[in-house]
Amino acid sequence: MSALAAFGSSSLGRLVGGLTATPAEASEVPPPPAATRPLTPSSRWSEAELIDACLDGSRVAQKELYVRYAGRMLAVCSRYSQTTFEAEDVLQEGFVTVFSNLRHFRRECPLEFWIRRIMINAALRQHRRNAPMLAVTENEYPEAVADEELILSNYNFEELLKMVQELAPRYRMVFNLFAIEGYGHKEIGEMLGISEGTSKSQYSRARVILKAKLEKLDQRCNDTRFR
Repeated sequence: MSALAAFGSSSLGRLVGGLTATPAEASEVPPPPAATRPLTPSSRWSEAELIDACLDGSRVAQKELYVRYAGRMLAVCSRYSQTTFEAEDVLQEGFVTVFSNLRHFRRECPLEFWIRRIMINAALRQHRRNAPMLAVTENEYPEAVADEELILSNYNFEELLKMVQELAPRYRMVFNLFAIEGYGHKEIGEMLGISEGTSKSQYSRARVILKAKLEKLDQRCNDTRFR
């Protein structure tokens, strides 16, 4: 089930509702003031117009906000999750938090940045719930490699995502937070309840594993090319 298909049946769907209210709902909920109802199609609303309409209870606006950001946020959730199903669970939990707390958004940064942080926090909660049940065999990888930069731009998203998802949860979380999100190890330690040194060690181990996987992928590609 895709993330967008899940919209109508999940707790998020119940929170946001469909595109049109039922007659009973229409009689109970007054329409938003005209000033907050742009005449342009919802897909062309500015961020400020979209937020204002959502806060005024517009179901169309709430649906538009979800559709506008769900794809990018699912990509974020997928990097922190081991399966697509788990990523969609994180996405739904994250959007429930978004709609429940939108009134607290101070608009000091782009809305997407705020939503992204909420998704990361939802992924961290999922990690704390599920980490003891997840494990990956890593004995085939070396303990250390030279401290060189991982060049990821030569690989497509699906290849990289699969490799990151195969990391043990503790390595996957630290790698994403440090290498992708840009958090420092001290902050990561506070977020995950580990020491700064442990964060550094787990990031180093994640790099070892990813480098070994990338080398194997390169070797397979070279073998195929010269057949």
